[in-house]
Amino acid sequence: MLRFRQMSYTRSWSPSGDIEYAALAGGTRLRYLKTGSGSTRLVLVHTVRTQLDHFQFVIPRLLNAFTVYAVDLPGMGWSDITPGAGYTEPDLRRALVEFATTLDLADMILAGESIGATLALTAATELEARVRRIVAFNPYDYPQGVARANRVASIYIGGARLPAIGALVTRMENKPVLGVVLRGGLVDGRKLPNHYLTELRSAGRRRGYAHVAREVYGNVDSMVAARAHYSRVDAPVTLVYGDHDWSRTAEREANLALLRGARSIVLPETGHFAALEQPDRVAEILLEAR
Repeated sequence: MLRFRQMSYTRSWSPSGDIEYAALAGGTRLRYLKTGSGSTRLVLVHTVRTQLDHFQFVIPRLLNAFTVYAVDLPGMGWSDITPGAGYTEPDLRRALVEFATTLDLADMILAGESIGATLALTAATELEARVRRIVAFNPYDYPQGVARANRVASIYIGGARLPAIGALVTRMENKPVLGVVLRGGLVDGRKLPNHYLTELRSAGRRRGYAHVAREVYGNVDSMVAARAHYSRVDAPVTLVYGDHDWSRTAEREANLALLRGARSIVLPETGHFAALEQPDRVAEILLEAR
């Protein structure tokens, strides 16, 4: 029954392709979708508090151009929740690097949004020649993180980070609250489908998920610190921001200065979740990166 739940939603929008698990050295398994028939390998890494289905409107547009690998980060989506695991940027980066090397992925485009964008940039410094290009949508590398989404997010995330009651706050997450928080990453809140929100809450009801969420929300400083790696990125970079992203102008300009020679794109009328809000344009940018 659990295996069915782990596959059923993804199968609803991706009837073809393989849904598999990659086993890392410590025993943690990462769920991933492999689909498409293109000669270029594209690895997609999702946002804060989501899963590989974040790209459900983008991936079908890429199937003829790429072999796509979309992965659930450790503890997120339907990847394993491992007791004692860490969820700082170095922990997540290590898992992404091991995922790529375990599957022996090379000559790939590494792309992500939010946390996924930050990890794509930092993981590339370790994967080196395996990465042909990086496409980073709305990197998550500034103070407050998702707490900038809206007033509800600020209260909820602030509560989740408190040492005394944080665990209780994340265990109380429900569909209405999660919906309000995530719509804070969209210019048009209608772009968050109800069926997808239901799936996110389904994954979020797993034992231990509240701890994972609290750790991810609480480790935003490690994402900010990850910017120290940007100047060591050798692969060509396309840096994409929604004009209504949570980041501020000075933070975007600082990243461009670190990522020397990066191509810069701004998406109009777009928030933090470009893959939901502008899937056609996101797909076009990825196709241009081949």
